[in-house]
Amino acid sequence: MPPEPGTHADWLRHARSDLSLARRTDDPDTLLETLCFHAQQAVEKCLKAVLVSRGIAPPATHNLKTLVDRFPPGLEVPAYVVDAAGLTDYAVTARYPGAYEEVDEEEYLDALRTAERVMLWAGKVLDS
Repeated sequence: MPPEPGTHADWLRHARSDLSLARRTDDPDTLLETLCFHAQQAVEKCLKAVLVSRGIAPPATHNLKTLVDRFPPGLEVPAYVVDAAGLTDYAVTARYPGAYEEVDEEEYLDALRTAERVMLWAGKVLDS
């Protein structure tokens, strides 16, 4: 029997934790790629919180577009939430050394801003 999906509050609490980790530290050993991974994870968990709040079991995926595509009809989803799907690559590819370009400061800040905006949107959706 698969585990219960948790409550939307559980998902949001974990999203907040990832967003906290995504915020830059002064540790020179922390890679921007790692911070972007946590920004992606914050968005993923926000989207899953919204799904759970609507009675939809979240699929086991890191693909943010797949999650957005599962939203019920009638849920108002801003373009920036849909566009957050661009963070999906940080879920796996950027976590390991290999064939990707290093993340620069601007790219990191964009990922962080995206995660913060999605977090605010999810909070409003869940409060309504």
